[in-house]
Amino acid sequence: MDLRKLKTLIDLVSDSNVSELEITEAEGKVRIVKGSNVVVQGYAPAPLPVAPQFQAPVAVAATPASPAEAAAPEASTLHTVKSPMVGTFYRSSSPGAKSFVEVGDMVKEGDTICIIEAMKILNEIEADKSGKVVAILCENGQAVEYGQTLLTIE
Repeated sequence: MDLRKLKTLIDLVSDSNVSELEITEAEGKVRIVKGSNVVVQGYAPAPLPVAPQFQAPVAVAATPASPAEAAAPEASTLHTVKSPMVGTFYRSSSPGAKSFVEVGDMVKEGDTICIIEAMKILNEIEADKSGKVVAILCENGQAVEYGQTLLTIE
């Protein structure tokens, strides 16, 4: 990552409400934490086991969904919808509104299944496969990571 890009990221974090930003690229990993000053905590080449770092939160978040884990033998027929970004997961468009999907609902490819709020922007997440919603693995208002499984479709 070049220094101009790094400076731009530091400026974005310092001018926004974001308190922490972590970016992993092929060249390395950068974590910027806003305190009284913006600090770059690390910049090192990304080791190969970076992906398991993002799997740990998924395992913790999936723990309450033990019925989904019990269905592991049929996991090959299940399609997982993963979070395309870091943000806050919402099941409906507003606090009192009906959820976009419930367990057991049939969804078509392109249907809105949830919203992820990132930097005060509400991003509608669409189903990338048609099928029946088997499990919703995130709670309303829960923080989600990039690549975290949001729900599974059969």
